[in-house]
Amino acid sequence: MTRFGYTLMTEQSGPRELVRYATGAERSGFDFAVSSDHYFPWLDSQGHAPNAWAMLGAAAQATSSIELMTYVTAPIMRYHPALVAQQAATLGVLSEGRFLLNVGAGENLNEHVIGERWPAVGERHDMLEEAIEIIRALLAGERLTFQGAHFRVDSAKLWDLPDERIEVGAAVSGPQSIERFAAAVDHLVTTEPDAAIIERWDAVRSEAGLGASRKIAQMPISWDPDRDAAVARAHDQFRWFGLGWKVNADLPTTEAFESAAQFVTPEDVAGSIPCGPDLDAVAESAQAYVDAGFTDLAVVQIGDEKQQQFLDEAAGPLLEKLRGLTPSA
Repeated sequence: MTRFGYTLMTEQSGPRELVRYATGAERSGFDFAVSSDHYFPWLDSQGHAPNAWAMLGAAAQATSSIELMTYVTAPIMRYHPALVAQQAATLGVLSEGRFLLNVGAGENLNEHVIGERWPAVGERHDMLEEAIEIIRALLAGERLTFQGAHFRVDSAKLWDLPDERIEVGAAVSGPQSIERFAAAVDHLVTTEPDAAIIERWDAVRSEAGLGASRKIAQMPISWDPDRDAAVARAHDQFRWFGLGWKVNADLPTTEAFESAAQFVTPEDVAGSIPCGPDLDAVAESAQAYVDAGFTDLAVVQIGDEKQQQFLDEAAGPLLEKLRGLTPSA
């Protein structure tokens, strides 16, 4: 059965609000909550970018049962992987085992702030592969000295670890990244409801003698009693969504996203994102992920101004519909 989660979207809400939404998501019955980890929003109109790790630490203390995840952290430039491992371990302790670390190869939008050049995708994957090796060794309790092509670690050890090992997921987008990371991590993270991605991921893991894994995805929605308002808000804050990962990963600024998305119309957005009060339309979009074989799907409610109303009025009925979904024949 698919598990359903809620997105703590750091690009559109402040840190105190996000912690409040985490508690609301738990009360509403969501199975897990994922947090983006950005230094910038995609568009200026979103208006926020608090530190995800500090916010998740607060959320871990404000909640008691909901699972928490990064979606995703890039341990290649802005963070050294040894630091990511320490942050993950601390969150594992604070949440009493409710934290899952998801990592990816990052976006220029967030990583350019440290003033280094933005590597090409192949090099970023090389860096991520080394980073995962470092993170998993430290989370296993090793005292680690490491010399790689991209990272060095000198006699590092994590002194506060949760009772159970923190599992790691990796974001993948195509055959090359699947081949590289399926056997290196515990779980899959991706964006498209593509059954071929899951089938290849499972095949690579099977060839490596590894067991089943979670397949985690995310789906934006713009719930609102007023459909026109929902479409306008989705267009204002999410019109970049259809540009695709290959474009989004390389754009360096909010101005670049604004320019790249300037010809996206409200009708374009409404054609790809469920907008308005119709929860059946949301469930219909989620069906594609269930059919593809995803085990976990997090919804992104677009717009800070509707988060609390969504949690109070729509989340419960929506979860009933989502949990009634079964794979199509």
